[in-house]
Amino acid sequence: MPVSVTLPALGESVTEGTVTRWLKQVGETVQADEPLLEVSTDKVDTEIPAPSAGVLLQITVGEDETVEVGAELAVIGSEGEQPESGGADDSAQAEQEAEPEPEPAQEQAEPAEAEREPVSASANGSGGGSAEGTSVTLPALGESVTEGTVTRWLKQVGDKVEADEPLLEVSTDKVDTEIPAPSAGTLVQITVGEDETVEVGAELGVISTGAAPAPRHAAPQPSEPEQAEQPQQAEQKPAQKVEQKAEAKPEPRREPEQPAARQEPAQPAAQKPAAQPQRPAAAATEEGAAQYVTPLVRKLAAEHQVDLSSVTGTGVGGRIRKQDVLDAAKARQEAEQVASQQAESAEGLPGAAPAVQSAPAQPSPLRGTTEKLSRPRKVIAQRVHESLQNTAQLTTVVEVDVTAIARIRDRVKRAFQQREGIKLSFLPFFAKAALEALKEHPKLNASLDLDKGEVTYHANENLVIAVDTERGLMVPVIHDAGDLNVTGLAKRITDLAERTRTNKITPNEISGGTFTITNTGSRGALFDTPIFFQPQVAILGTGSVVKRPVVVDTPLGETIAIRHMVYLALSYDHRLIDGADAARFLVAVKTRLEDGSVAAEFSS
Repeated sequence: MPVSVTLPALGESVTEGTVTRWLKQVGETVQADEPLLEVSTDKVDTEIPAPSAGVLLQITVGEDETVEVGAELAVIGSEGEQPESGGADDSAQAEQEAEPEPEPAQEQAEPAEAEREPVSASANGSGGGSAEGTSVTLPALGESVTEGTVTRWLKQVGDKVEADEPLLEVSTDKVDTEIPAPSAGTLVQITVGEDETVEVGAELGVISTGAAPAPRHAAPQPSEPEQAEQPQQAEQKPAQKVEQKAEAKPEPRREPEQPAARQEPAQPAAQKPAAQPQRPAAAATEEGAAQYVTPLVRKLAAEHQVDLSSVTGTGVGGRIRKQDVLDAAKARQEAEQVASQQAESAEGLPGAAPAVQSAPAQPSPLRGTTEKLSRPRKVIAQRVHESLQNTAQLTTVVEVDVTAIARIRDRVKRAFQQREGIKLSFLPFFAKAALEALKEHPKLNASLDLDKGEVTYHANENLVIAVDTERGLMVPVIHDAGDLNVTGLAKRITDLAERTRTNKITPNEISGGTFTITNTGSRGALFDTPIFFQPQVAILGTGSVVKRPVVVDTPLGETIAIRHMVYLALSYDHRLIDGADAARFLVAVKTRLEDGSVAAEFSS
């Protein structure tokens, strides 16, 4: 009986979602809880799992279409049912129907294995064969790794494999690695095609210890003289029989996208074409090298404008990993910032050395193009506009000397990273000072309802952290943040930011915020005038911490010293919060940062 796949409830106040990508196509086999498609809402982007195992018979909602919660997305049926849209199964069935019906004696002579021959479950043309044999599954590839993407199959259906021989390549958010064959035999089925993502434990393919069956879509239909051949003779010389069929009746090219290597699986390995058109191109093809790079790494390099030919890989065999690209992008950004700072410091000084020239600008691939706004971007635009239209937003800025915090941080950051496994930035200190000040100034941690004429002062400080991602601004929430110390805040901020950027955040973790901090200083800005989102009434922006000479009071009088300085900008709803209220809150934050009291846990 067919099972309907519906759009589930994805969080409080979420009423609809947009299908961004189908991970499976009509006719493919799916397992229960296997990711079926990706859906984007105004809260989160997530994967929708299959409610049951079977065959995807119908896709009701296409990509980029928006439907309400509860709407039918697709239909999954049993193995025996046929998909409603054409595919590889339909062409195979039509081909069989076009042939004359065999004689009863011939039907009885056919081996049982031919009746159970499975149809390819991969959209990219992986071959079918006997499903009996050793299953190749995706192993656990590290702590917290729950899924992996097949980047390249090193063997094709019909190829002989040895035990522990590399079978395919898999990419995860932690590592790119090769999956070895669990046993010797013949690869008879590829369950997961290239560029498809599956969970740990999912079946990737099947290895049989018997003879290699010819893929169903690659072998031509036998002619009548060949059908009269005895089954024993066919079993004894399968390779010879395939060659005779190919000479008597060449196979027409029904699927141009299928590589030639897959159409002749019985051909010896030495006679196979050296090139594999279906495999992703190597990263260094333009430079003449043969270094392979996964699709995820190539995409990441394009987004960060990183030249892969200049990146040294740290993976197995010198392979370029995701982290290598991120490190290269970060190194280039730091080099550009240093060059910019050197140019600014040298500007206007008599006899100063010529400013260091920055690297030539690399035009963005988006220049001269038009693209459709993503759903998160539309929601952000709508909420920002509504917030500015419906509230009276004002910004107050103070300058803070955070030298005391900087010294404490410099003293403990190395031991902190070794102990906690994360870097200690200034943001957790700013967050701690703000959370302590909110307890004294509840107007900043409130919600205003003018229609009811009420103001609600929240009992908990649910801190929202603005995170810059490839999909736009995201706002995960640290619930009950007021109960955490600097270490706890640092760990929660790092965890939420990382899972937000990798699209692993849950709907409950991006709702219920009462006060927001946005760290624009992480991108080098001194300060800005941030916009808060209703029903919140305030947002704190933290600028870049910079060293500069300032006048300080000492027991011997005023003097000029090099200090660590930062601007804090508070935007607030003037309908509830007056300028004096905002100033008092900022002074409370400033005092805690300048006297170093927020770092008391590191004093010992």
